[in-house]
Amino acid sequence: MEQAAAVDPILDLARPSILRNPYPSYDRMRETGPVFWHELLGSWVLTRHADCLAVLTDSNRFASDWRRAGEDIPAPLLSVQTLDPPEHTAIRHLLLDGFRAQDRQALHDDLEGQIADLLAELAGRPSFDLVGELAEPIALRFVTAFLGVPAPELDWFVPMSRTVVDGMDAGLWPEKHEPAVAARAQLAEYAGGWLADPPKDGLIAYVAEHAAESGVAETVLRNSLRAVLHAGYESASRLLGNAAAALLTTPGALDAFRATPATAVDELIRYDAPVQADARVCVTDTELGGVTMKAGDPVTLFLGAANHDPLRFDHPTELRLDRAPNPHLGFGRGAHACLGASMAIRLTGSVLRTLATDHPGARAVAEPEHRRNLTLRGLDRFEVCLRPDTGEEVRP
Repeated sequence: MEQAAAVDPILDLARPSILRNPYPSYDRMRETGPVFWHELLGSWVLTRHADCLAVLTDSNRFASDWRRAGEDIPAPLLSVQTLDPPEHTAIRHLLLDGFRAQDRQALHDDLEGQIADLLAELAGRPSFDLVGELAEPIALRFVTAFLGVPAPELDWFVPMSRTVVDGMDAGLWPEKHEPAVAARAQLAEYAGGWLADPPKDGLIAYVAEHAAESGVAETVLRNSLRAVLHAGYESASRLLGNAAAALLTTPGALDAFRATPATAVDELIRYDAPVQADARVCVTDTELGGVTMKAGDPVTLFLGAANHDPLRFDHPTELRLDRAPNPHLGFGRGAHACLGASMAIRLTGSVLRTLATDHPGARAVAEPEHRRNLTLRGLDRFEVCLRPDTGEEVRP
């Protein structure tokens, strides 16, 4: 009898049946060996919360800037996301100061009206795609309004953004690398145009006014603005899609959301976070999780697994919207914690509150369809209806 080929635990995550729910697969990895070497990735893989947190918060031993391990990094990849202190400090402070200078309450007040209007319009339809008709346009409007620039056309921006995300999995599928580098460069050029003719308000206006005194190189500045646009959009749109899918496919969850708004979004992030994986490189020989990592070894952090670690979370497979405290790693930790996390959380909360309050009969009319991405988890399509279920057939 022919022996079945061994299943690669990470490549297996891309199977459609596992894409729908990767968390049992993460559990098996953690139980088999919470820290292991993966040949195809050429990387150590971490699945426990404590180990992932240790790496995220130790930039002395684990670098985001792979030049510290002797790698040659192309200029289009140098940004606030990929630099380490002290270079990272200047660009992060410039962006954080710009964030704090914005009137975020006014932005959210304006956006809440747009959310209510869009949902009211969609409620008149038999069904609609929550991803393409709600999450993506709302997220793009939100991040560009914060930046102070007009939103680009969705038909142009979304495919390019998805190409960048696909490239995050190039360690498994190398053919995705070059298109992603080209897409990043094109988005950086687009963002660089904002600095040449900055708006009067918003984050871009602040950055343009203070760029010279910051000491940040122009290339890094353009790439970082591209990163804010792209990461802000992807984090918000994917979080919103994943969260809505969890609420609308878990019995009673939409009703429970109305009772626990203060803690619910953090639990939705923990339960099915957009950022499933992150990477660092070891810059000095280090012992972690019972193994010795050598300088130059890549380290892949499965944050989705960490967020379901039973050593850190009671009953991690359950969606408990009143869970507190909730030390999830959904937006990272340490020096590279997501700059726009609070914005994505607030946007998601606003949309879901409006959905739960104004459209309590909202329901899924088809299974959520996931994109074939392992680093950033998100939906490709999710058909929903905002009308109560009357027992009649719903036709898209």
